[in-house]
Amino acid sequence: MTSAQVDNSVALAQEKSPTRSPLDDRVWGLDLFTAYRLFWGSRGVQVVRRGVAAGPNPIPVEHRGPNLYLLLGTETIIFADLSPLARKMSWLRASAMRLRITDSLSDGYTERIVADDNGDLVRIERSYGRRFRASARAWITADPKIAERWANLTQFTRGASWKWLHETVGRQNVGSAAVQGTVPETRSLEGRNAIMKTILEQWDRPAPIIENVYESHPAVWVHESASVEPEARLIGPLWIGAGVRIGAQTVVGPDIIADQKPCTQTDRIDWAELRRFNYLLQLPTVRRSRFGDATKRAFDIVAALIAIILTLPIYPIAILLIVREDGWPPFFAHTRQTKGGKNFPCWKFRTMRKDAEAMKARLIRENQVDGPQFFIADDPRLLKCGKMLRRLQIDELPQFWNVLLGHMSIVGPRPSPDKENQYCPTWREARLSVRPGITGLWQVKRTRVAETDFQEWIRYDLEYVRRRNWRLDLWIIAQTIKTIIRG
Repeated sequence: MTSAQVDNSVALAQEKSPTRSPLDDRVWGLDLFTAYRLFWGSRGVQVVRRGVAAGPNPIPVEHRGPNLYLLLGTETIIFADLSPLARKMSWLRASAMRLRITDSLSDGYTERIVADDNGDLVRIERSYGRRFRASARAWITADPKIAERWANLTQFTRGASWKWLHETVGRQNVGSAAVQGTVPETRSLEGRNAIMKTILEQWDRPAPIIENVYESHPAVWVHESASVEPEARLIGPLWIGAGVRIGAQTVVGPDIIADQKPCTQTDRIDWAELRRFNYLLQLPTVRRSRFGDATKRAFDIVAALIAIILTLPIYPIAILLIVREDGWPPFFAHTRQTKGGKNFPCWKFRTMRKDAEAMKARLIRENQVDGPQFFIADDPRLLKCGKMLRRLQIDELPQFWNVLLGHMSIVGPRPSPDKENQYCPTWREARLSVRPGITGLWQVKRTRVAETDFQEWIRYDLEYVRRRNWRLDLWIIAQTIKTIIRG
């Protein structure tokens, strides 16, 4: 630990800290072994333990799951770089690689922070000991059949099971390697704390495997049910659990603030979704640069012109339906904010009655979503033709003119007014760093689950701004077209 880290720890102890629990408590509903398994899952690796065939992630029948299987004992946990080992296995044309992971202490000592029940610093302990602390066995394979055999193995002791696996795979098909890594022990509180800290520091992006979390600050991941004051100063890496409240204070990582209320989390990995999320289309990624911005703008102009030309015959039909039912005007312009916080008129075909805003004040108690949005399943303000226009998303067609004028992009965060942008400063600054879009990640991935819609909006907007590239834009456009076709 550096002197700067010690100073940070002391400074933190002098402040009023949020209620904390030991690191081995659940965070985001995850226990130690589940967090470890999902950590490897985010890297395309499925952890398979001896004799544990049942579970949330059975071995796929066909190899459409993970890229690699990590075969471990019932309680073994290791951290190591598997990429060069997988390449070596491929180069050797081996079915599996037998690994010996050695945990080396480069400094010859370990340090740990001792805190009281309130999470305040008591002392920093340093323990000198053996230079080599521990070692462990592990195997890697890309063959799901080998992984399945290991998962179903129950009749042997620990030592005999490794020997059985070696003989079953065939000595001629097995490579071997020794690698340095981390082999923490799992039975003590100190060991479990070290494991969670390692996961925290190495897992820089828990989404999309972990549900209902979003990045509020760089390397700071927050559960959507947590409350963080705008004045809070958060320095990552930090994980903030469900129900935690952070006031106007400084919290310095690396740290995990455990759940303060019950939190459910799916521990099943959807490998197809994960692959689609990380590798949406096999197209080159355009970096965030002037060239990237210019090409995106050029694409927006061309796409908007094509869309206007193709949909122009729909305009007189939509105008006629609206005017016949509720009179003039057929268009509605709502003031929204674009890049840099500039206001612009966002055009749509009018789908609601002229007195819709007055009716909203009377219907506010029936709002079915959280945050600044307003949504009712059977909204009485909708025109009869408005339901059809919305279902087919025809009401959005005039926004292609906003794209031509530079107010909007084809893909981006949902355009919103200044009032809505005041709810979350971090979210506001991120979404106003790009042009809003006719469609976006939130529109194609939202679930409409009660009391989570606003959190999903924040989560997916932040995710889009962080990850935006050609692959993501084209995938969102494809998903939007699918949604329209399905009706």
